[in-house]
Amino acid sequence: MPASPQPRIVSDLTESQLLDRLLPLMDTGPAERVGPGDDAAVLDLAGPVVATTDVVVRGVDWREDWSEPEDLAVKVVTQNLADIAAMGARPRSLLLTLTMEPTTEVEWVLRLAAQLGQECRRYGVSAAGGDLSGAPPGFASIGVTALGVLDGVSPVLRSGARTGDRVAVAGSLGRSAVGLSLLLAATAGSRGVGDVAAVPREALAHHRRPSSPLSQGPIAARAGASAMIDISDGLLRDAGRIGRASGVAVSIDSAALAPDLNWAERYLSREEARACVLTGGEEHSLLACFPATVEVPPWWRVIGEVVAGEGLLLDGRAVPAGGWDHFADRPGA
Repeated sequence: MPASPQPRIVSDLTESQLLDRLLPLMDTGPAERVGPGDDAAVLDLAGPVVATTDVVVRGVDWREDWSEPEDLAVKVVTQNLADIAAMGARPRSLLLTLTMEPTTEVEWVLRLAAQLGQECRRYGVSAAGGDLSGAPPGFASIGVTALGVLDGVSPVLRSGARTGDRVAVAGSLGRSAVGLSLLLAATAGSRGVGDVAAVPREALAHHRRPSSPLSQGPIAARAGASAMIDISDGLLRDAGRIGRASGVAVSIDSAALAPDLNWAERYLSREEARACVLTGGEEHSLLACFPATVEVPPWWRVIGEVVAGEGLLLDGRAVPAGGWDHFADRPGA
């Protein structure tokens, strides 16, 4: 008898058949008493649980002419685990929701799942379960819910900053925005991958596959950080969120941003580089405030201070927040 044709698109498979292919690619871990396969997972997590969720949507958060499924897997895991780290917690488990049109290629889904499994192993988290759903033509989204544990420390909130605290960052600033800016310029009026291939690889790396200094969240919490946030929507916007929540003003010193500005200016004009560093989103570095009575941990660099008042200051002058807004008219990344 002739061999059965290999399934090409997800509608060639039943949901159970697709799950049978996906689940072996995903990691389960010791946090789970019951993993994928039942109505819900059962997790063994000691103490308070920190939970967050995020979703990326095709055409809004990614474009398929410059994002591979592996890129998306890294992005959705990083942005969720960075939120866990920003609370001072250690990530333990993920739940995945995948919504896609029936004509989605099976290979695309398997590549996404394989990279998700690799990211779980990289960070020592388990894939506890999730959901698959069909969607109208052209629509696709990937959602992740992340769970973490505090390991005996108190959660670090946005609302704890006080006058006199030092403002510090762990990680880079503006690199994801530089990559996005170059991608948009390369593909203006075009959907061709040849244009994307001309963009320097180093400038694309952080936008396509962002990284976050996840271990620094718990380190900052143990060191006595008073407030912390994941830089997902831009340095100024997220610093402003700490200020508003804490009832203070955040003052940034642009001289402390010189390493980031110098890197960005390798690819963009000074004005464009400055905008990327101050307002570029999807960086997933950590921003924290530390009282003067505690030592700022290694790998953190001080870039400003908390002062009396409200709003944002840059070199002593009030500035607008800028940054990413999900409901503004902005191009998809």
